[in-house]
Amino acid sequence: MGRTMPSLLEIADPDQIRADLEAVYREHKGNDTALQRGVVEVLKRNLHEGRAKARERLEQGAHRGRACAESICYLEDVLIKELYDFATAYVFPANNPSEAERLAVAAVGGYGRGLLAPGSDIDLLFLLPYKQTPWGESVVEYMLYVLWDLGQKVGHATRSIADCIRLGREDFTIRTALLEARFIHGDRALYDELEERFGEEVVKGTGNEFVDAKLAERDERHRRSGESRYLVEPNVKEGKGGLRDLNTLFWIGKYVYRVKQPSDLVKAGVFTKDEYQTFRRAEDFLWAVRCELHFLTGRAEERITFDIQTAMAEHLGYQPHRGLKAVERFMKHYFLVAKDVGDLTRIFCAVLEEQERKKQPSIGRFMQALRRKKAIEDFTVEAGRLTVSGSEVFEKDPVNLIRIFKLADEHGLDIHPDALKLITRSLKLIDAKLRKDEKANSLFLKIAASRKNPEGTLRLMNEAGVLGRFVTDFGRIVALMQFNMYHHYTADEHLLRAIGILSEIEKGEHPEDTPLATELMSKVKSRNALYVAMFLHDIAKGRPEDHSDAGAAIARKLCPRLGMGPGETETVAWLVQNHLVMSDVAQKRDIADPRTVKDFASEVQSPERLRMLYVLTVADIKAVGPGVWNGWKGQLLRQLYFETASVLQGGDSAVNREGRIKAAREALAERLSDWSEASRKRYLNRHSEQYWLAMDTDTHERHARMIEAGKDDPLIIATETDPMRDVTLVTLYTQDHPGLFSRFAGACAILGMSIVDSKIFTTRDGMALDMIWVQEQDGGAVREERRRTRLKETIHQVLAGEMLPPDEIEQRFRRRRRADAFSVAPQVFIDNDLSDDYTVIEVNGLDRPGLVHAITRALFHLGLTIGSAHITTFGERAVDVFYVKDVIGHKVTNANKKKAVERHLLEALADPVKKARPQKPRKREDVAAAE
Repeated sequence: MGRTMPSLLEIADPDQIRADLEAVYREHKGNDTALQRGVVEVLKRNLHEGRAKARERLEQGAHRGRACAESICYLEDVLIKELYDFATAYVFPANNPSEAERLAVAAVGGYGRGLLAPGSDIDLLFLLPYKQTPWGESVVEYMLYVLWDLGQKVGHATRSIADCIRLGREDFTIRTALLEARFIHGDRALYDELEERFGEEVVKGTGNEFVDAKLAERDERHRRSGESRYLVEPNVKEGKGGLRDLNTLFWIGKYVYRVKQPSDLVKAGVFTKDEYQTFRRAEDFLWAVRCELHFLTGRAEERITFDIQTAMAEHLGYQPHRGLKAVERFMKHYFLVAKDVGDLTRIFCAVLEEQERKKQPSIGRFMQALRRKKAIEDFTVEAGRLTVSGSEVFEKDPVNLIRIFKLADEHGLDIHPDALKLITRSLKLIDAKLRKDEKANSLFLKIAASRKNPEGTLRLMNEAGVLGRFVTDFGRIVALMQFNMYHHYTADEHLLRAIGILSEIEKGEHPEDTPLATELMSKVKSRNALYVAMFLHDIAKGRPEDHSDAGAAIARKLCPRLGMGPGETETVAWLVQNHLVMSDVAQKRDIADPRTVKDFASEVQSPERLRMLYVLTVADIKAVGPGVWNGWKGQLLRQLYFETASVLQGGDSAVNREGRIKAAREALAERLSDWSEASRKRYLNRHSEQYWLAMDTDTHERHARMIEAGKDDPLIIATETDPMRDVTLVTLYTQDHPGLFSRFAGACAILGMSIVDSKIFTTRDGMALDMIWVQEQDGGAVREERRRTRLKETIHQVLAGEMLPPDEIEQRFRRRRRADAFSVAPQVFIDNDLSDDYTVIEVNGLDRPGLVHAITRALFHLGLTIGSAHITTFGERAVDVFYVKDVIGHKVTNANKKKAVERHLLEALADPVKKARPQKPRKREDVAAAE
């Protein structure tokens, strides 16, 4: 296995194990139970010590990944050999064995490759010459029971050679397992006969069907585990670019070319020496990751989840560097290796296809050549795919490295694997000269802003290694993972998906999901600027400086290179610099506050920029990952867009504040024409000016009729689900008292529901009218009637003091959560300039159950009343914004009071459940600050 014996003897010493087993036999001879227990103890001790040594070597860097897997495999081989010898010599000796009493033990499947992870299954084939005999059955049963007592997961089959041949023909899984079979111990001649017959009777002449089956199996596996190799919690074994993809290459190579080792693929003409070294490096790295993953989790875990990634990076020796955390550097290495595996797969498939073509009779090749003689510039179309006209096409004109992708997009053609292989081997031609070439840049701009398939073409350029070399700043974010729960993909994959979604919006493929974006896209005057801004908006991720500022600087350099004028360049730079602004304002600010829209409009300045920023924001959010975009976010963005468009067109000044209040009151009065004049007048006088400005007439009418219908009830709770916006509105009306909103938040937290927004009003006669928009944990509306009923019941119980939110929340969420793997620096910002009437408090921290309840309870104890709350989560990060006033309706301006607010809110962020429990009497300085 490529390691010296002294090295392997440290993992397991066969002579010592044999001596220990013989000592056990001498001690317990005649006592079968004690004998088996002693055998298990000897083997278990050696198993644990050997694995510990393999782990130590891996983590100290003495062994690379493949060496670790080989060591664990060697350990297993030694244990099985010594167990077999012990069983046949001392437990079931065959003194005069017949021809039928022969047995060979072989490793199959992954174990057959000579590589094992700590948690891998041990797949064994007990090979018989004919049918089973009592002796063979006893030996196999004894060995299996001992291996199971060792705690091992053993997959096993006991078959004759004829059985293996028959089943190998019928079943591709069994055929693949036998393809990787490796002799361990027993009757060597028996195993050699199987190997020879398998090659002649199963493999011979069936290469094509095996290749087709394995590639189809690979495609289905990718579909199940996620099509992208850039998922931020990848599966090291089954995922795209993982170990199983490398295995598939070797299976096919072994089957088609009859090679024994991966290095033989160079002799077979499949890989160059450099490509084989890439294969070995990828294999080494992926085995290191898989072995460490099993060691750390103590089980056969194949998914590199967030909660283990940091520890993995530490144990494998990664350090933070140039703005990247150690864990981000580790995961970037992982995704780059996964990309290498994709390159190798593409090269391998190209060779297979070419060799298959050469097998055709000469007349068939001639006819095929006649059919494909269609030339497009320096390329030809072969069987519907674009390929090179000669091996010198890129050397002759390096611009062809960009042109081939432009032509493929323009004509709707796939690129032939032979051409992709040549592209991969010609990447050195993409140098500073080509990057400055006017034609090359013009072609690239047409690709990036294509009306056909910009995402697919750019992704192919990325997979081939062209994109990161031509746009070097993009190359810096290839495979860059951001260690958080919000982003589902690496930075480069996110940008490509965003381009794809932008293209789909333009083509009208999401009319129900993004109706306004679809409409506005047709009105955008500079498509190129919008597409380039989309391509660049996160291109500066992973740098120490703010990625929006750095991205704008990159845009100002790249856009002129692409042939864009000063106006378009500045538009792109502005969009990149401000690509988060609209999302932040919509989700973190009170859009009903006139100051919010006024400030945002002054930032945007023009209707064209507003249109472009809106469309870019929608595509950006949708590209983050499945489930991130929902109807509620869409509604907030549409509301902000229309309010801002009105201001930019001068519409806000047309109707002054008093006029709007008067119009709202008159509109409701008209709707309530079935009420008596006295009732109407009395009701209209109950509400504050803010209420009339914040809601539309439909909502005003709904509230009026709800309050009138329940005028004798101490508490009115109404729920209304809006599937289009993925949110449920909970309206509450009751006698106002301090801390009311905090209790509502506690009731929601008990049921695992999230508050996303709220409007809180107090009538002139002391009643609370609160509107709270909630979602389930999956980001959808509370659609089930039973859940809405349970929410109403829980609110009643919390208000009555029958249920304490901190106790219920602690009980419900005892299990460790994914978010606990992250750390988010707690921050509290207090701003008196964002609103004319309120102090705006923004709280940032790790999202945990009951956080909103704890924060609002702290605000209540500080003597602050909440006008509106805007609750947002970005993966594990909570960003909660509250518009507050003090008890006499003023902003929070006192310095001591601000310090008290910050301290109490930081305590709530540190331990929400503890902070939400009933408080002891406050310190004197806090009481003074609250007054």
